[in-house]
Amino acid sequence: MEWQKFAEEMALLARTLLKQDSVQQTLDEIAASAVKLVDGCDAAGILAVRKGRAVTLSSYGDMVEESDRLQGELGEGPCFDLARRADQERVFRVADMTLPQPDWPRYAEAARGLGIGSMTGVLLYTHEEDFGALNLYARRPGAFTEDIATAGWLLASHAAVALADARTIDQLEHALETRHAIGEAMGMLMERHGMSDEDAFSVLRNISQHHNIKLRDVAQQIREKHTDGPA
Repeated sequence: MEWQKFAEEMALLARTLLKQDSVQQTLDEIAASAVKLVDGCDAAGILAVRKGRAVTLSSYGDMVEESDRLQGELGEGPCFDLARRADQERVFRVADMTLPQPDWPRYAEAARGLGIGSMTGVLLYTHEEDFGALNLYARRPGAFTEDIATAGWLLASHAAVALADARTIDQLEHALETRHAIGEAMGMLMERHGMSDEDAFSVLRNISQHHNIKLRDVAQQIREKHTDGPA
């Protein structure tokens, strides 16, 4: 890895992150930047585990959300191992996922089915049994060397700062659910009325402002109305 070039790109990233309007946008930019900046990285995501439930706070590329879901469902995987060893180390690297992984055989088998060849990740925080991690994925084995794992650590430092700015993981999860609800409602308006995405969002915003209702609640009402059938 060309460290001078990487350092310049990280400096640009830091300035870009400062321009983001929310914690969610910051995390999304970090996940996207991991794929752009780290050699061999095909996908990246930020996973949080809250009361035993896995939540994908941000993802870029395929395989991320399914990998997170599997680790949470099975209660095993490299992120869970890392959280349990937080007092010893904060970085993991799986050089070759095609080889047997006796510590988490069920996850490893499922990960191979997703096309994951190698992984690396950095623990962002731990609190009792809750934790968060930045994970980088590659389709080919051996993609992540120790140097590249260090690059992941530098990216994770930005993610850790962004998460520290949020009061709770519940707050982030709520924001993510709100974004999905609004996106679904916009899609319904676009499909039914032939609107552009800008027009659909304007409709939601105008209803919210006129009736003094939260944007998420407006989106939920539209989704329920669409489910019940044509008006």
